[in-house]
Amino acid sequence: MGESVPQDFIYDINAYDYELPAERIAQAPAEPRDASRLLVWNVTSGLVEHKIFSDISEYIKAGDLLVLNDTRVLPARLNGEKASGGKAEIMLLSPCDANFERWKALVRPGRRLGVGSKVYVSGRAIEIEEKEDDGVCLVRIYSGDEGCLEFLNKYGRTPLPPYIKPDGTTEAETRQRYQTVYANVDGSVAAPTAGLHFTKELLKRVEAKGAEIAWVTLRVGLGTFRPVSASDIREHNIHSEHCEVPQATEDAIARCRQRGRRVIAVGTTVVRTLESCALRDGNVRAGIMDTRLFIYPGFCYKVVEAMITNFHLPKSSLLMLASAFVNHLSHGEPESAVSALRGIYGLAISSGYRFFSYGDAMFIQK
Repeated sequence: MGESVPQDFIYDINAYDYELPAERIAQAPAEPRDASRLLVWNVTSGLVEHKIFSDISEYIKAGDLLVLNDTRVLPARLNGEKASGGKAEIMLLSPCDANFERWKALVRPGRRLGVGSKVYVSGRAIEIEEKEDDGVCLVRIYSGDEGCLEFLNKYGRTPLPPYIKPDGTTEAETRQRYQTVYANVDGSVAAPTAGLHFTKELLKRVEAKGAEIAWVTLRVGLGTFRPVSASDIREHNIHSEHCEVPQATEDAIARCRQRGRRVIAVGTTVVRTLESCALRDGNVRAGIMDTRLFIYPGFCYKVVEAMITNFHLPKSSLLMLASAFVNHLSHGEPESAVSALRGIYGLAISSGYRFFSYGDAMFIQK
């Protein structure tokens, strides 16, 4: 790398920082979905290709296994009133029961709403039952006869990230475009954004080439989108997220291994799910768990061999996960992998790629 790098470089939060011009933050998705841009990076050879996302089918070969997260985003942002009449907002983070009645949540104004306080949304009460040290609350939704999912669909709003500004899009339109075309299992409060680029037709093309498709579920919550603030990333406390690997996916990965082909993860949530359930031989064990897996350079990948992912926020755990994957593919020093990914991000910025949830995508392979 020319100059010497401190040995603890990969643990320094500033190693994952970069300057991003505001105009590079995508405010709306591409239309159609698969018209977004795709940067294809072969880590081993260093070859970079600039494509359109629909071209991904050229890089997925017969026998490969494409794994997607089938979670569905709920309208988890609720505007209400305190008993005094003042405004309050509740951002649901992760459900704590099968009926979606009890949730981990962020509440505003948090200091003025103690345990036992209630926020009212269209006459329905949401009670704060507990408070945790990191500002997260445990809340209960009293939705009446309609049930919590119906209540959320009626009165909740899509929890878009704060860097996506209001543009006059209706709530119905937002729910459609901030959802993958294959979303099936309720429970997330953010989209698995790498999957937003796929259309149903593109998935059919992938299958027509002889590739297999399999599914996992990870309920995207605070563990994915809360920023890393610790100066030494090893001190970051990542929140748990519920994930599930079906038996059919365990079997599909075993078949892929027998064929000698690649397991391709669509997004960081799929990576975390598969690697959380990984066995030493590169297969996975089907099951349900809450994962707190925090992946950063030095991590030993066991399952995933190629990854489709968006361009991530500076200093985010997702950027650290991607850096760790580059390190895994390159078999080099972790410091070199972090620097290489930053170089690719710099190239993407100068080449006009759009970043974050509604932005363009990368395909990282060897």
